[in-house]
Amino acid sequence: MTANFVPKGVAHVPVPKVGEPVRMAFVLLPNFSLIAFSSAIEPLRIANQLAGQALFEWEVLSEDGAAVGCSNGVKLQVDGALGETKPKAMVFVCAGVEPERSASRKVADWMRQQWRQGRTVGGLCTGAYALAKAGILEGRRFTLHWENLPPFVETFGHLRPLEQLYCIDGRILTCAGGAAATDLFIEIIAKNFGDRLADAVLKMCLHGQQRPADLRQRMSLSSTIGIRNPVLVEVIRRFEENLEQGVEIDGLATELGVSRRQVERLFQRYVGMSPKQYLNGLRLERARALLTETDLPVAEVAYGCGFNATNTFTKAFRQRYGVSPRRLSNRQGAGRGQDQEPV
Repeated sequence: MTANFVPKGVAHVPVPKVGEPVRMAFVLLPNFSLIAFSSAIEPLRIANQLAGQALFEWEVLSEDGAAVGCSNGVKLQVDGALGETKPKAMVFVCAGVEPERSASRKVADWMRQQWRQGRTVGGLCTGAYALAKAGILEGRRFTLHWENLPPFVETFGHLRPLEQLYCIDGRILTCAGGAAATDLFIEIIAKNFGDRLADAVLKMCLHGQQRPADLRQRMSLSSTIGIRNPVLVEVIRRFEENLEQGVEIDGLATELGVSRRQVERLFQRYVGMSPKQYLNGLRLERARALLTETDLPVAEVAYGCGFNATNTFTKAFRQRYGVSPRRLSNRQGAGRGQDQEPV
């Protein structure tokens, strides 16, 4: 426990003497995101430093008390294993890649216990997986990293995460990880100790300005792909929303007031491929996410991403990623059967 951890610094912000610090507990899961964790905990350190007193104290836990490896291979020591936390503590679970595997039943049950005891609970990056397994996200506004949204929805079909930087819904706080953790924790600092201190912490983090919670994690489609042609942007948007069913180009072109040939020329001019090739690329990206983050069979992933035959999917996947989908799948050790593919 980092009680009374008040590092020295030049800058100072006067804050009235506090009776008790705000207590935090961070639970690190295997392969957690180091950038999400540091972006959350560093604003707390800076707040203490600026105020010259312990406004926040925190402890870092793992499931068994052993050091935890993060997604970049670095191992971090922790203060202890899951156990009792301080009354009114805020408890955050920090995850990263392969969250379905790392969010164990033990961690989920412990988080549910914290919630039932009146703690504020939260998820950093893909920490929402543990909260979902704990059964406390039903009817709640929450988020996680955009890369993991499709596999999360496949795993927890009754839950609907939001693609925004962070969410505060009563005693449940979630963020998309990365720099979004700083946005969330600046908000926590402001609510507890005022905007002046929060703004000073923001400046110390060189974070520019605090971004609103409902800001989308990703830029607009036109900004992301570097294209502003409204027809092309709309066609691509329809593709992304209809990966399984596909899009009938002739009908969509008529709806947009252009010809099929015009749509094809736009794709060749701006992205260097046909509409079908672009759509298949989107489908393969979605399939890769589902294979690595869920336990869905290869055949189910193929059909769910719009491929009519597993063999066709396997060939296209191998050409794009240099590995067969079965080798990448979390089910690769579960036997062959319907996921059998030609050598």
